[in-house]
Amino acid sequence: MRVLVAMSGGVDSSVAAARMVAEGDEVIGVTLKLWAGPKGEMPTAGCCTVSDSEDARRVAAQLDIPYYVLDYTEDFSIGVIDGFVSDYLSGRTPNPCVECNRTVKFSRLMAQATEFDCELVVTGHYARVDRHDGRYRLRRGADSAKDQSYVLSMLGQDQLARLRFPVGDLEKTEVRAIAADLGLRTAYKAESMDICFVGRGDYRSFLRVQAPDAVEPGVLVTVDGREVGVHDGIAGFTVGQRRGLGVALGEPHYVVDVDAPTRTVTIGTRDHLASERLELTNVTWTHAPLASGESTLVQYRAHAEAVDAVWNGDGTVTFVDPQMAVAPGQTAALYRHDEVLGGGIIT
Repeated sequence: MRVLVAMSGGVDSSVAAARMVAEGDEVIGVTLKLWAGPKGEMPTAGCCTVSDSEDARRVAAQLDIPYYVLDYTEDFSIGVIDGFVSDYLSGRTPNPCVECNRTVKFSRLMAQATEFDCELVVTGHYARVDRHDGRYRLRRGADSAKDQSYVLSMLGQDQLARLRFPVGDLEKTEVRAIAADLGLRTAYKAESMDICFVGRGDYRSFLRVQAPDAVEPGVLVTVDGREVGVHDGIAGFTVGQRRGLGVALGEPHYVVDVDAPTRTVTIGTRDHLASERLELTNVTWTHAPLASGESTLVQYRAHAEAVDAVWNGDGTVTFVDPQMAVAPGQTAALYRHDEVLGGGIIT
């Protein structure tokens, strides 16, 4: 087949491309330029940097495949950065990587694949797609420590039918070993944990320029309304946060609410973090919606365990047992065993 491989310059996408070449497919490698500096240049820190693009280009040359850099900076600015700023101004905690997948990355890759006459889009995500009972299933990656199915929970049947994740059935150590055996320059490259448009800086510094209102001083109050301190801006807080509150009240306290209009951050004890349910917006399904009252598993943070819950059919999920630190703005992914059923954004 003729396939389009998204190459980030890391080891995972490098091995994904190599595995497709080994299968005998006609492979085209692309890097998405999503964030640009003041003069339109690629960033030098974070992910999607100049060096990442150079690593991807060199791996493509080693594999003897054509390689392109595609500029989607305008789409990224509108779809991801504007939302990131808006969320913090509203007291929510965004996940820009999920939002990039939701609003930019996969839709643009699919369109580019069509333009290049490619049958499949290939990425280095740790997830799996298979076909079962006439439909495509999105499943967790074999390496539970690296599983990325959560950040893909917005994908539907049309997209899953055209997607391949060649490293999804591998452990990370196996991926590095394959890259080393092939002599790929990315074999031992460290993973980037930075937000691409923030880089090595503090996201609060980014917001200080982009959204000054998010870093205006406000007050800290307890759940009973007692004012106990001041803060430097609501952008510094997320529900469930314990460190950095700047107050000592004799027992551990956590952020339980962020009120953007009044710039008030409410803190309480661990008991005050408990939620019996969550509400979702922008709900999507990988196949068909759950029926009201149907049991599911819900993962409401990127690195959290999925917990037992019930889908209520109205965009809400009720937990079997109360859960701690459910943060508005984050994604909640719904599962059955290791299969992703869908997901949405917590309101």
